[in-house]
Amino acid sequence: MAVPKRKMSRSATRSRKSANMRLAPPAHSLCPNCGASRLPHRVCGNCGWYRGRQVLDVK
Repeated sequence: MAVPKRKMSRSATRSRKSANMRLAPPAHSLCPNCGASRLPHRVCGNCGWYRGRQVLDVK
């Protein structure tokens, strides 16, 4: 069984762990009605449309 010869330092451990903790930016899609950027599966805050129909009155 493989056993480490020396104790791994905190900075080495944390730098290795932090390389995999990156957060991905949230996905964006374009509204087919007005072309504004919006989150997927959400009502467009700019025009109030979702899945081809008006669901909110946006003034």
